[in-house]
Amino acid sequence: MSWIITKYLVTAGIVVLVSELAKRSDKMGALFAALPMVTILALIWLYVEKQPAEKIANHAWYTFWYVIPTLPMFLAFPALMHRFGFWNSLLISALMTMVIFVVFALLIRYFNINLLP
Repeated sequence: MSWIITKYLVTAGIVVLVSELAKRSDKMGALFAALPMVTILALIWLYVEKQPAEKIANHAWYTFWYVIPTLPMFLAFPALMHRFGFWNSLLISALMTMVIFVVFALLIRYFNINLLP
């Protein structure tokens, strides 16, 4: 039980750190947010919990493919926010990302990369 609490505290601490950095510096906050900290932590947790190397490698490999269709959101959101406000822009960006993801997943199936269940 204490291991799970430790995982939660470390992971939450990093999220809080990024948001606090972003308050002080847009660039530093964005830099830390752009680092694949969640993925790195997940890889560490999987390794420490003695998951098979193939599972850890698959996690990193699939993460790469899942990140690509999310990138347009980071360009669309700031442009939309000036017109639609924060919450509407966040919703539109999230919906846009889902559509882009499905289209992307269908396209890369032709290369034998299956992202959809």
